[in-house]
Amino acid sequence: MSYLGVEASLTGRRWVGPGVEQERQAEALAQQSNLPRGLCQVLARLGVEAPEVAGYLAPTLRDLLPDPRSLRDMETAATRVLAAVKRRERIAVFADYDVDGGTSAALLLDWLHQLGLGATLYIPDRIDEGYGPNEPAMEKLASGHDLIICVDCGTLSHGPIAAAKGADVVVLDHHLGGETLPDCVAVVNPNRQDEDGALAHLCAAAVVFLMLVECGRQMREAGQRGPDLMAMLDLVALATVADVAPLKGVNRALVRQGLAVMARRARPGLVALSDVARLDTAPSSYHLGYVLGPRVNAGGRIGQADIGARLLASRDRHESEALAARLDQLNTERREVEEAVRAAALAQAEARGLDAPLVWAAGEGWHPGVVGIVASRLKELTNRPAVVIGLDGDEGKGSGRSVSGVDLGASIQRLAADGLLLKGGGHKMAAGLTVARDGLEAAMERLSELLAKQGAGQGGAADLKLDGLLMPGAANIELCEQMEQAGPFGAGAPAPRFAMPDVQVGFAKQVGSGHLKVSFGDGLGAKIDAICFGAFDGPLGQALCDHRGRRFHVAGRLEINEWNGRRSVQMRLEDAAPAEG
Repeated sequence: MSYLGVEASLTGRRWVGPGVEQERQAEALAQQSNLPRGLCQVLARLGVEAPEVAGYLAPTLRDLLPDPRSLRDMETAATRVLAAVKRRERIAVFADYDVDGGTSAALLLDWLHQLGLGATLYIPDRIDEGYGPNEPAMEKLASGHDLIICVDCGTLSHGPIAAAKGADVVVLDHHLGGETLPDCVAVVNPNRQDEDGALAHLCAAAVVFLMLVECGRQMREAGQRGPDLMAMLDLVALATVADVAPLKGVNRALVRQGLAVMARRARPGLVALSDVARLDTAPSSYHLGYVLGPRVNAGGRIGQADIGARLLASRDRHESEALAARLDQLNTERREVEEAVRAAALAQAEARGLDAPLVWAAGEGWHPGVVGIVASRLKELTNRPAVVIGLDGDEGKGSGRSVSGVDLGASIQRLAADGLLLKGGGHKMAAGLTVARDGLEAAMERLSELLAKQGAGQGGAADLKLDGLLMPGAANIELCEQMEQAGPFGAGAPAPRFAMPDVQVGFAKQVGSGHLKVSFGDGLGAKIDAICFGAFDGPLGQALCDHRGRRFHVAGRLEINEWNGRRSVQMRLEDAAPAEG
């Protein structure tokens, strides 16, 4: 049943509100905690029980950080790394080319530097080498190093790790493991098949952080003092959000603490990146995912693969500024490439149908560095898992993104095991694949079947999910600050979104390039300002500007707007519908 009777809003979406059980839970929380009803509706949606409220609103690493030794091979990995430090061995860090890989590498490089040891950074070229360790690179690294640490990759790299003759290899990863593990010193991975899955939601940088925690424990037991790990949480937070790890459990605490560290502006690379992105407020999880993350990723997508990791590990302001400027330029180029692929992929997906369990598209020469982003755009548009593939010669290389509750990585791995893909792997929310051109249709058909069995495609493509109703008079700064305490928000914990029913448009005008500035009132004196980006890309902006006194239901997210030292509440408007029946 639609919320407020909105079956098709001005943007064509059906509004979906909280169910009866969630409303009941919100009411109980409000009565027991004396917190605002709006906040309780969000906590109820997140599954927070009354006794857990205080701890949930103030998550601490002390309470939530798991024992690193609960992961298999952890103690062995830390012992080997510390032995390399003690013996001043030659260490190489082999990392993936995305944000998670870059931050994981930077964590290790920073930690080793503080212990007086350098390391070789190796990040493969996305196009020439592909994802993960390859035999030529591992052979070359092994010839000049005693220890190779693979981060955010390596769990399925049996051949390349076997090729690293003469060097020890430690793998710190989070991608789905196979039935067997590569022959090396240690494979620390919460998604190994012999793990219980309790920490499956960790990104690779969080796994690296836990390994450094274990190293710190062993150093203390030996009477030594290690680097300050809390100061490194800015990198862990960036990776957690950018890799779309669900913000639950320890991930919430890692991101919350990491944002506080980042606000202190102590890491030259992140300071330079924030400045070039014109980030002039305290960072939030939104900034990590949509402002900083894409810029770090840009090097691996269409430029030099190691720029992002080098920036994050840099301790020199001038070097950081130069690298940040280069990443910002590459990000602009990436957006142009992405837009061309997005338009073509969307047209193809629409022709195939957007209501299937899987939305997919494949095109000649589509840049492998942007297919993952385009897949994410298709997923957001359709509320379905999406795969986008760039074809080149007899093969296609693609990337997929999934929706909550649908494990894409496991299905991709199943296809690879069954021979329908040449290669494939990943985790629940994201995966990569290589497929033969002549096997493309059969592979996608089978993938669609596997995803359908998990429930993909059952949700409405255009559903807008709302936490409940909120009147303009209740939208105050105190409520916004309390909402922020329930965060950070992101994957697995969407930001609060409310409907304001039956409001009047007081002021509306187009600003910038297609954006809408508007205010709403309840007719009783309470008003709220709102901003809607891209409102004139569709009918929403014009309809509100031409309101002619009509009343609307509006929906969006609350935020605190800071301007000239003044703070006020505004709505980030996402949708509206005429209030009259």
